[in-house]
Amino acid sequence: MPSVTADEVATDAYLIDVREPDEWAAGHAPGAHHLPMMEIPARMSEVPTDREVVVVCRSGGRSGQVVAYLMGNGWDNVHNLDGGMQSWQAVGRDVVSENGQPAQVL
Repeated sequence: MPSVTADEVATDAYLIDVREPDEWAAGHAPGAHHLPMMEIPARMSEVPTDREVVVVCRSGGRSGQVVAYLMGNGWDNVHNLDGGMQSWQAVGRDVVSENGQPAQVL
């Protein structure tokens, strides 16, 4: 499965965060798009086909399943973020919250 590390993600990549709403609210990458894993089948039209797409969860497991699902449905531009938001934060990339609290990766 195609994957990238947190420090390889291009600044213009389309980031899709597939975590649950409470995880998203606590901390996510700036500019990411929230598309919970269970909503992917109904919202696949929101996934771009014309640019690099990086799918992220907490550690890389759920996002890997989403990447496999999208590839099975014709996407060839999707990558899994190795280590998920945990690795994103670990390499010092920005994390923002939606709940007014300091950003954290749940």
